Amino acid sequence: MPVVWLILIVLAIAVVGYVLGRGRALASAGGEQIKLHSLPSYYGSNVAMKVVVPAFLILVLWLLAQPLIVNNSVSGLIPDSEIAEGSSRGLVLAEVRRAARGLDNAVAQGLITEDFARNARADFNDVTARLKEAGQVVTSQITQPILRAAQEYRVLNATGNFMMSIVVILAALAGAAWGLYESRADFRARNTVERGIKALLISAASIAILTTAGIVFSLVFNTVEFFRLYPAFDFFFGLTWSPTFSGRGGNSQLGIIPLLWGTFYISFVALAVAVPIGLFAAVYLSEYAGPKVRAVAKPLLEILAGIPTIVYGLFALLTVGPLLVSVFGPDGAGIMQSGTAVMTAGLVMGIMLIPFVSSLSDDIINAVPQAMRDGSYGLGATKSETVKQVILPAALPGIVGAILLAASRAIGETMIVVLGAGAAARLSLNPFDAMTTVTAKIVSQLTGDADFASPVALVAFALGMTLFVVTLGLNIVALYIVRKYREQYD
Repeated sequence: MPVVWLILIVLAIAVVGYVLGRGRALASAGGEQIKLHSLPSYYGSNVAMKVVVPAFLILVLWLLAQPLIVNNSVSGLIPDSEIAEGSSRGLVLAEVRRAARGLDNAVAQGLITEDFARNARADFNDVTARLKEAGQVVTSQITQPILRAAQEYRVLNATGNFMMSIVVILAALAGAAWGLYESRADFRARNTVERGIKALLISAASIAILTTAGIVFSLVFNTVEFFRLYPAFDFFFGLTWSPTFSGRGGNSQLGIIPLLWGTFYISFVALAVAVPIGLFAAVYLSEYAGPKVRAVAKPLLEILAGIPTIVYGLFALLTVGPLLVSVFGPDGAGIMQSGTAVMTAGLVMGIMLIPFVSSLSDDIINAVPQAMRDGSYGLGATKSETVKQVILPAALPGIVGAILLAASRAIGETMIVVLGAGAAARLSLNPFDAMTTVTAKIVSQLTGDADFASPVALVAFALGMTLFVVTLGLNIVALYIVRKYREQYD
């Protein structure tokens, strides 16, 4: 049974339980609500909670555990002779999963029967021939042990899904029966429901932490798998990025230095555009603009933050790039030969970052106590002298934090780079050359035809882990500076 249908069944049981629980509680009080310990809705909510919580908890744990158990069982069916030199059991398991998906697709399209797909005694050549005739070539590495393991993989998954449906529905029914049994006039339903809601709020508050932990663990595990197949020294210190989308990617050169250079170079150009404009805009809005101008100008400026990045990317590709070529590379004789370049992406990304710098800096400047301004004016300083010698120095830690937060946003940008900077991984000082970044290569490595379990695809996780560490460091520094600044004026 599909998971969506299972969730809908549990929710239907919860709705029916709510109605029955509420009615049973009122019936136990002779229809007089005043004799109930809690409001009738609490009794219904108690039943619904006892249906949903255990059922969904079992569902989530089952969905997490089943792949591990199935993979472990199927792994024992793969002989060591199937693991080629330079490969691993995990890579072979990936072949098994692809073969199982091919069988699933063939069955879903009616190309082969379910019994034929499950038949472990079916002739290997017959099965593969039927799949190839149907256009379901499961994998170029298909062998008889892999096909048998794929058949067992499908059987175990189907059995697990069936058992999961039975257990989840039984848990929902048992919870409904338990809640209905408790629906009596003297039962403290309100206390139980409020404790459940408190637990729900704690769980919701923990989602961010658990999500971050899940992201980190997924990156770490796949990064470790990558470094088992590719030398870490060559990755971190290699000067060439040249993935090979053939075989296992064994001839690939996956040095990250050109990607980091492109990332920091484009981010530097973007910050060189965003920081002066954003800071000047913040000073004007906070110190010089009147209330009416500020009420109109600040929302208009912050609209830039709400524009999708793909729109900025198209703007870079169709407008900024050709404009720069017409200025710096007319007729192909100038220093800029193509519209995709570091300067194109940097300028557009800088425009995108202006509201990040201006809005944060504006809030920080406004947080400077008015007494400091009044003291400066009292000593005879002009407005411009007060801004330069009093306000900006006082707000400098917070402004630095805002710039670092904008820098982390620039480092993680993808679409503007893909459309505006090109895809060339090179080490160059020329801002009119095409370059690429870490994020752009993460996208390209996971959307090609490469084997997902090969170094060419797994390198995306190593790139993501490196980028995660860099941006995390910037965010920690920025938050530390901002918090230290705020403590001065609380």
